[in-house]
Amino acid sequence: MAERGKWRDRVAHRRRSRSRLRRILRRSFFVLVSFLGLFVAGFLHFADTVASLQPPLAPKADAIVVLTGGFQRIDQGVELLKTGAGRRLLISGVHPATTGSQIRRNTQSSAALFKCCVDIGHQAIDTTGNATEASQWILDRGYRSVLVVTNNYHMPRSLLELRRARPETEFIAYPVVNSDLKSGNWLRNPLFLKAILLEYAKYSIASLRDLAGSPSENGLRTASSHGAPAE
Repeated sequence: MAERGKWRDRVAHRRRSRSRLRRILRRSFFVLVSFLGLFVAGFLHFADTVASLQPPLAPKADAIVVLTGGFQRIDQGVELLKTGAGRRLLISGVHPATTGSQIRRNTQSSAALFKCCVDIGHQAIDTTGNATEASQWILDRGYRSVLVVTNNYHMPRSLLELRRARPETEFIAYPVVNSDLKSGNWLRNPLFLKAILLEYAKYSIASLRDLAGSPSENGLRTASSHGAPAE
């Protein structure tokens, strides 16, 4: 009888263990599905927001900041400077080996324009660094409103980081639209879909960090955050 009782206890224990395991697995599954659902819904909202971004019809601010990542952005920033949309231009996050003279030649701009009104920032290594570099540049010159030039899908995170670094400044989005997100063709482009998903993930992490009030790295190559004058 004692042996039978022990056997029944072992069987009951195994059943309880399996039952607990099934409950844990079910809950984990529901949590995972909920997380994936929130991620997909958030991503679709992010893509729709990015797709609706358009440059202002009559852009005007104290200054202009270009976040590097392609010469199309720089070309647009220089063109805005030429048309008087801002008094001065910072090109942030330029590779240390790239000089102002090279940028001037690539944008087919005059030496006089670059000498008077363009600063080249070599210190930023990421979007957080762009915000740190731009914030110091804005503070040094006392600008109150700044046009921000970057790709449309990069704009939400750029504005988030810039406003976090310099909340008293008005940042005006000037998105460079080099991919038509409204057509939906990007969904069939694996490389661009990957880029959008990666940017959404980075934006989500930055948003959570901002909500939590967590400090972030300054994103600079060195302790200095000043934009170097164009050569």
